[in-house]
Amino acid sequence: MYGKLISTSGNTVQIALDDELSINRLTTLANGKQPTVELSVEDGRHITPDQRKKIYALLNDFCAYTGYVPEEAKAYFKSMVEGIFNIEPFSLSDCSVTTASYMITTILDFMFHEDIPFRTKIWDSLPSDFPRVAMCIKHKRCAICLKEHADIDHVTTVGMGRNRNTINHTGMYIEPLCRVHHTIRHAMGIKSFMQRYHLKPIKVTPELAKELHLGRIDDEQAVN
Repeated sequence: MYGKLISTSGNTVQIALDDELSINRLTTLANGKQPTVELSVEDGRHITPDQRKKIYALLNDFCAYTGYVPEEAKAYFKSMVEGIFNIEPFSLSDCSVTTASYMITTILDFMFHEDIPFRTKIWDSLPSDFPRVAMCIKHKRCAICLKEHADIDHVTTVGMGRNRNTINHTGMYIEPLCRVHHTIRHAMGIKSFMQRYHLKPIKVTPELAKELHLGRIDDEQAVN
């Protein structure tokens, strides 16, 4: 289990757990003995407890859907990360923050691609710098509720009377939203909407505009 350190007094510490602690589960894990715990403090360099928690939660969801056992799933995704990012074999007990982020991204990307459901609580608690919008654009999912076949919402105003199919989208900012959240966005206004849902739109590159068929690509502007 994971939590946050609240206070210390001599050799006594107070910790607020992220989830409720079941006494029955604690008794079972301790096998009738006096329960012991290990305190590990995040140092900002190695995988954080929060990252580790998210990884194992995703692995559990993957296993529940596919029938894999956790150790098989962990080995499978670790091998995938090592191959994609060209890194040495690593352990989830002491790998770097960056490697842990690679692991989360890889598992999420795979589950998106294979349409494997996972708990939205995991998605909602991802850090603001996680490539959430980019991943949803890639898989055509709403960046908020993950509904499929999302619309491309233009954070940069296209303007009245302009044809979205012919204008140059390069340099504009976009995000994928389902019809419901697209409507809410227009009702709230872009600034309030972004603050409420903690979204960071992405800038359209020439490559992304081509991939999403976002109108014509002006060669001169694409170079810039």
